[in-house]
Amino acid sequence: MLVLSRNTDEKIHIGDNIVVTVVEVRGDRVRIGIDAPREVSVHRQEIYEAIHNSQERTLLEMKPR
Repeated sequence: MLVLSRNTDEKIHIGDNIVVTVVEVRGDRVRIGIDAPREVSVHRQEIYEAIHNSQERTLLEMKPR
């Protein structure tokens, strides 16, 4: 994992088409903005896991018994 330090309004570029911007730092909370193409999925970890778990359940239900 690459760990970077950034201040408010500073950016990190990922590849040619994704930009992560530090929007605000308040106490132990950091707000970030992510600019990415529509075809790139961007989710918080808990949402990603919920989607992944839902897809797994659907696949298990579709398996012949």
